[in-house]
Amino acid sequence: MPAQGKHRRPKSTSLGRGLAAVTTGGAVLALPVIGATSAFAAPAPAAAPQAVAPAAAAAPVNSAAKATPAKHSVVAGETLSKIAREHSVSGGWKKLYEGNRKIVGSNPDLIHPGIKLVIGAKSAASSDDKASKASPSAARGASADRADRSERVNAAPVAKAAPAAEKQAVAYTNDLDGWIRESLAVMAEQGIPGTYEGIHRNIMRESSGNPNAINNWDSNAVKGTPSKGLLQVIDPTFQAYHVPGTSTDSYDPVANITAACNYAADRYGSIDNVFGAY
Repeated sequence: MPAQGKHRRPKSTSLGRGLAAVTTGGAVLALPVIGATSAFAAPAPAAAPQAVAPAAAAAPVNSAAKATPAKHSVVAGETLSKIAREHSVSGGWKKLYEGNRKIVGSNPDLIHPGIKLVIGAKSAASSDDKASKASPSAARGASADRADRSERVNAAPVAKAAPAAEKQAVAYTNDLDGWIRESLAVMAEQGIPGTYEGIHRNIMRESSGNPNAINNWDSNAVKGTPSKGLLQVIDPTFQAYHVPGTSTDSYDPVANITAACNYAADRYGSIDNVFGAY
């Protein structure tokens, strides 16, 4: 006769069942326990994108570091050619005029005192390119500290750009030597031949170095077109051979020299080949 209550199974707690499952079920029944552990660990990888966010935010800051083109306020007596040389504009007065055509107007030889010219737009674009190339290194950073260092590195080329242009600027003296040297610089830009010696020799013969010299007695004067300036150029010749970017005043030393040399190059090959009246 079976003993009373032999088949009655005592109540077991969830902990007891869990332990029993591990004991009797082996590795197969232990899987739910491993699954529970994995469920708690799953959120951990979500922290990775947060570390990238500060570095990615650095990109807009880099774009704000663009160099702003400089502006030049025109004063009386200046020309596009002179301003372009002083600021070392790549492409000379033509490039400067192209960037300021709306401000200057249709005549590049006539610029009014007080207008604001934009200088160095190309340099600004170049600095921006350097900043944009450097920005990927900041994006690869894993912290805000790396992004800050990247911004400082990207800003450095912009700060150094201005001194380089100042070194190339040339100041000419307001005398015969300075006028000849400035004229030679304009002639080099325009492909007009001539040397310092050839220009100086002809100036001393024609006007003795007086920019206001005028001939009121020869045949040209009788016709109403007296010879003027350092190289004694008559108005029709000055207008025909005037070099853009220089003054339209035939008494202006630089404009007078460059126009005369342009004429001599067309007729004699170079001012260096002129040894008498021309």
